[in-house]
This record gives sequence, structure tokens and C-alpha cells, in this order.
Amino acid sequence: MAFPVRVRHCGDVDGERLFCDTALAERIERAETRFVSACADAARRRLGDGRGFTRPLAGGVATFAEAGSPFNKIAGLGFAGLPEGLDEVEAAFAERGAPVQVELCQLADPAVGAFLTARGYRLESYENVLGRRIGNSGFPAGVRACRDDELETWLSAVAEASLVADEQGVPSHEDFPRDLLVNALRDMAGVRRYLATRDGEFAGGASFRVTDGIAQFSGAATLPAHRRRGVQTALLRARLAAAAEAGCDLAVVTTQPGSKSHQNAQRQGFDLLYARAILVKGTSATRSSGAESRQAS
Repeated sequence: MAFPVRVRHCGDVDGERLFCDTALAERIERAETRFVSACADAARRRLGDGRGFTRPLAGGVATFAEAGSPFNKIAGLGFAGLPEGLDEVEAAFAERGAPVQVELCQLADPAVGAFLTARGYRLESYENVLGRRIGNSGFPAGVRACRDDELETWLSAVAEASLVADEQGVPSHEDFPRDLLVNALRDMAGVRRYLATRDGEFAGGASFRVTDGIAQFSGAATLPAHRRRGVQTALLRARLAAAAEAGCDLAVVTTQPGSKSHQNAQRQGFDLLYARAILVKGTSATRSSGAESRQAS
């Protein structure tokens, strides 16, 4: 069976496209900073080895969860001056044998990008941040909240689905082994998880977290056998309905440029707000905690 899909006008719930100024971008980046910090803290509690860290940096944060983790990065820079404490942060990553990876908002202070490139950071990739205001949305059939006793099944299935990338759009250079994907999905602190079923089978999963009125969509993936059947569209609609019930005024999602995820979100009224540049110093890194780059409907 295919999920019923209703195509919405691409834009805001009142017919106007959502415009992102620097104030809105800063609000979203602050929420991302809190999310990344919470995930890195969760990883540190899980491991208990003292190697992880969460360090404030010029209004953003530098985090290290575990070797190879998508939560090893710097997020939220560009809205509170130059990162003058970067020497210590770079030394902390080097001590753990990890490259330094910065996700820099397109609407951040341009001086920060110049500062980083002068220090030897190179542009490695981009990711898109899309958003829409929350309106009334019905909860679709075939999707429900993940129960506590289904967590391990959800983690395993979403990790497995994420290993098989969709072919549409700019290829991702993410290359996480399965165990790290499971760890990262487990460490996504404070998220609400949902699963979709087709013909009695687990078809896909997704999650979102509420931060200061923003519903941050993350961790979405569809098993290959169920792709192109409306699964991710249904999961998007379910999370929009849940976000409305939670009192959120804004939903955001991060995707690979030109991906099926981007297309699905756009069809559900999300607008492209800005891009993040992925700047790396050191050995090439996999990245992005929040990107739904592997989802496919």
C-alpha cells in the first residue's frame, strides 16, 4: 500500500513564503547548538571515559562525542564575534586524533569564514536548512510514536536504512559504520521518535526535538524496499502535527542539497532558509547530526 499524500502549497501556512533574516538564522543556529551539546553530553554519559567534551565557543559550541561520531564538530558560530578560543579547541580535537569540522551558517558574519580559511580550513561540503511555520495538520494513518520497548528495533532499522543512501541530489561524503549510526541515534537527546509501517512491516522512522519553540526534525530514514511509497512524506506530516500539539511555531529540517529529502520537505511547505558550509581542518570528516540526507519517500 502507498501512504495517502496531499501536496501542500510550497511556502508558509498562510500562503506566504517564509523569509529568513539573520535574527531567524541565529535563533535556529542557537537551537542547533543546544541540540548538538545535549547529544554530545548523552554520548559522554553513555561512554563514561572522560574523552568527550562540550565547550562554548563564540556563541556556538565545540563538541566531541566519540571517535568518528557525527557529533564531533563546531556549530553555531558567526553571531557573537570571532572564535578567539579556537587554538584550545583545535588542540582538544588533535589530542583525540580528530579533524576539526565547522558547520557555518550562510547568514553568519562573513568575517568568521575569512578567519577560518586564513587558518587553513577548507570547504568540503554544504547542507541545506529548510523551515516552515507550524499550522494545523492532521496526523496520517500508518505512523505512530515509537514505544519504549521498540527503541532497539527503531535504532537498528533506521541505522540499516541510513546505510543505503538515496541516489538523488549531491552525493554525501558521510560514511559512518553501523555501530556509530546506532550510537548517534541513541544519543539524540530529548527527541520524540516515530515509526511508519507498510503491510505490517517497519518501513521507516524519524524523530524531532523541541527547542525554544522550534521543532528540529532529524534521524529520518526509509528501508529501501519501502522507498517511493510516501513513507517519509507521512513521517513529515506526523511530526508537523506533533509539533503543533507541542506548541512549536517553527519546524526546521537539514538535508543534502538537491536530495529527495529536500524535495519531500519542499512539497510539505518547507522553504530553503539558508545553507551551511562544512569547513574542515585536518583529515576529511564525516558529519552532520541532524541531516535527513538519506531519507527517501
